[in-house]
Amino acid sequence: MAFDELQPAAFIPDATTGPFHADLYTLAFPAAWREPVLDLYRSGQSEAKRGRIKEVPIRKLNSLIRTVAPDLVTVDANASFDPAKPWLYSRTEYPTHLLARLVHAWLRSLAPSLEAFQRFRETARTLDVNSLSWQLETVDLLEHDLSPGGTCMPTERLYRVLPEILADRIAAQPPYEFCGERVRFHRVAVDARARGAELMSWPPLKHRTKVKDKEAQKRYGTERTWYYSAVITVSLRTVPFSPIPRIYLSSRIRRWVSGPVSMTGTRRVSAYLLTGDPFITDVDHPTIDDGERPGASRDEQAGRFAVAQFAWNPRTRQIEWRQGGPEGMLARVGAIDNLPAADVFAKEPDTWIDGRDDVEGAASYHTMMGWHGVGAGLMPAERRRLTEWAGAALAPEFVPAPPLARSTISQNPSTHLTPKVAVPKKNATEEQIANVVAKNELIDLDNAIRRREFTAFALDGRDLTAVLLYQSTHMRDQLITAAEASLALANYRDATGPDLWGWAAPDLRVRIHARELGALGAPLGSAERPPKKGKEHVNAIGERRTAVAARMRDLAADLGETTVITFVELDGRDKFKPRTTDPKFAIRLGCADVDMVSQFFTPAEQNPDDDDDDSQFRVSAAWADGLRQLGMRLVPQHTLTEKIPDNLNQLAFWIVKRQVTGDTERAQFTPVAVLIRPGQKCILGRTSDMTEWVPYPQLLVALTGQVRPEDLSTAEQQTKAVAAFVQNILYTMRGTPTLVVTHAQNTRNRWPWLKNPGLLPDRIQLGNGPAQRIKMFGQNLRIARVATNDRDETPQWWAPKNKESGGISKGLWKPDGNYSNRVFYSTSSKPGTHTLSVESTKLTHRINSKNQEEIRPGKNAWNPELLEITMLGFSDDIEAEYGAMFLHQQRLAEDYRDALALPLIQHVAELTSQYGLPHDDEPDEPLDGPDGEADTATEVE
Repeated sequence: MAFDELQPAAFIPDATTGPFHADLYTLAFPAAWREPVLDLYRSGQSEAKRGRIKEVPIRKLNSLIRTVAPDLVTVDANASFDPAKPWLYSRTEYPTHLLARLVHAWLRSLAPSLEAFQRFRETARTLDVNSLSWQLETVDLLEHDLSPGGTCMPTERLYRVLPEILADRIAAQPPYEFCGERVRFHRVAVDARARGAELMSWPPLKHRTKVKDKEAQKRYGTERTWYYSAVITVSLRTVPFSPIPRIYLSSRIRRWVSGPVSMTGTRRVSAYLLTGDPFITDVDHPTIDDGERPGASRDEQAGRFAVAQFAWNPRTRQIEWRQGGPEGMLARVGAIDNLPAADVFAKEPDTWIDGRDDVEGAASYHTMMGWHGVGAGLMPAERRRLTEWAGAALAPEFVPAPPLARSTISQNPSTHLTPKVAVPKKNATEEQIANVVAKNELIDLDNAIRRREFTAFALDGRDLTAVLLYQSTHMRDQLITAAEASLALANYRDATGPDLWGWAAPDLRVRIHARELGALGAPLGSAERPPKKGKEHVNAIGERRTAVAARMRDLAADLGETTVITFVELDGRDKFKPRTTDPKFAIRLGCADVDMVSQFFTPAEQNPDDDDDDSQFRVSAAWADGLRQLGMRLVPQHTLTEKIPDNLNQLAFWIVKRQVTGDTERAQFTPVAVLIRPGQKCILGRTSDMTEWVPYPQLLVALTGQVRPEDLSTAEQQTKAVAAFVQNILYTMRGTPTLVVTHAQNTRNRWPWLKNPGLLPDRIQLGNGPAQRIKMFGQNLRIARVATNDRDETPQWWAPKNKESGGISKGLWKPDGNYSNRVFYSTSSKPGTHTLSVESTKLTHRINSKNQEEIRPGKNAWNPELLEITMLGFSDDIEAEYGAMFLHQQRLAEDYRDALALPLIQHVAELTSQYGLPHDDEPDEPLDGPDGEADTATEVE
């Protein structure tokens, strides 16, 4: 359904109200502490690491406070020793002697060895922790400056303090209520890096499912209970060129572990714990709020959830609290005895949901733990009601932001392929349905022929020769079928297995050589000894890489022809535990060593004869992804006539990066440029090591297995490298119209101009150099910066429908107000497989169209995100809007079933990370939040 406006879940200050102040106690680290603490920390490190330590690691102390003193608000993710920049905020003075215990435990953790104990004691005496004192301060909660581009720049501490105050207001409201059912929300302690505040519904909601598996029935019976809570996140945000700050309210589902926690290696799991008494004794309950709600019961005024993390300790071979153990900080502050035993909690976390040992709590679920009976997400109608309920607590200082208006420019690109005819569902005869099905079969055939033409064009006269490494003949046959149907090859087959399938169409010759995967797909290491993270893992990857490359070279010699891609049937990540045994990255490296790209797909999860078998769909998707890796793309054809130059180049930048904390303990930092050039047969790519543009498959192979050089180990070096790379690429594009697409979250750390305060409508800044006119880099250069909903950096939304409902609508949208005339928002429609009603609920029942109570917690809810597009270097507002519409249309690529999350050129650039990074090589963050959404740091602009 088409809507004329969208309502973002955003709130802005009401200009008619007065100042917004709060009296808070603050505490800052004395400036004289910095060097003694740094010296202590360095003393516990190796000689090689000491020189690289520039900042005091306060993260551990913030984490400890989150567990044992959850009502305190920590502001700094990195310790600042500046009296003007407090570290802690509170409504009341937290007892200094208890704070001293926390600081002493933290100092001891910086140099934990026995040899460093004397050094710790000397440092503690020097600092005189007991002399810390709270200062009462009146905080201006709307304090801000304006950037040169006119963007609001709130005072740094407000990113933590203001959301905390507003979240306390929300928690103090009467419960959320719909259809006579009530849901109560509590505060949750968040890490300083999160830069926001959080509320969570408690007690958790329940959903029961039938248990079919006989083994599971022995444990759970014929029904299993699943637990979940609603989560509301409050965050302070800004929008480019707008002088007004925003408060975003985001809502989602947090699912809880039912039964034993499935531990994955040494990854941490978060436990959310609510207790009437603190985990350290002799403490009041300080909080930032606006006072208790009159008439509220003790349960209604319960404190906030503490968060502690537990993990498997390979040294002790036990599950322990992350900062527990005999030498851990929790033990040193006397809290460990008051926490549940970590190993017991991990075995039966749901026994704490209703209260046990004076503690209520649960373990947060993550998709890596297997299937969960509750689906992720909320649908827009329920999200609207929940947001409006929470938003009422923000008044009178904040009011809802104005709605976004639909752009009147034509929204859809023209098509390369013919769309199918909808099959009638009601009042249609069998003959009518059969006619539509037959017509769609002809359309499929015509589209496959067209797809083959594009593939032949991308390969530029070469054969499409592939190797298929399979584990089952069922999946092998599925891929052969998918390939034949995808390119309309059925009438041209000239070889039919068992090792070779071939087709000789007039415009494209296709060869698929099938071989069993065998030992190449086995777990790395041995069953008795999986490789440890680090050197052992690197060696195991190297051994498998060598074996794969050798086999592929031998196969190429036997075949006498050059293959361009390998398709690999490989078990999913859940079959490789610990994850260092996963051979996927090693196989990809081995293929790259013989100049082949690789595409993976997983075996059938069900019996191939089952109706639920989705292997055909997954293999068809893998085949399509493989073609795209070879450079075949159906680039959307815009419908914007002369407003977009015919010879417009699309250029995107991306940084392939990996921290040294990954499984291989090898860092990577590689800036990448990707180019769609009109008339070019293949998408092109380039890195700083290349002197010219190369075909996209060649770029992917070059990225595989790169390790960051030593001269790119610091932020300053990386920033300079990005600046030099961008400048060089832009210089090569000076002669032709070019639209550069950049990604805020990926690139701004090393291209600071891309942060909101750095943006200027007509200027560009490279590295730490001066801002220059964009036209200095080319008269026809235009730049777009996209920002996604990662970490709630763009607001959730709904299309207003009736008084309390909400819908979903695709399109390009623009805000109301002259200050935002270069900022636009793009949304997509629901995926074709998503059939859940926008009215569906998970928190309370609703009355459906049949006048029956209904609740759908078992279904995944899906809302398109709001993609923010900031247009730079455009001559006027109209040109900027057409440029934004061009990028919106570029999300609607026909060789994908659903709209892309990013414009095609940026999507293709993002995919380079699949070659630059090992499989699932992620930072060591806690397994927390729905569908892998961890409580990680939010980088605020």
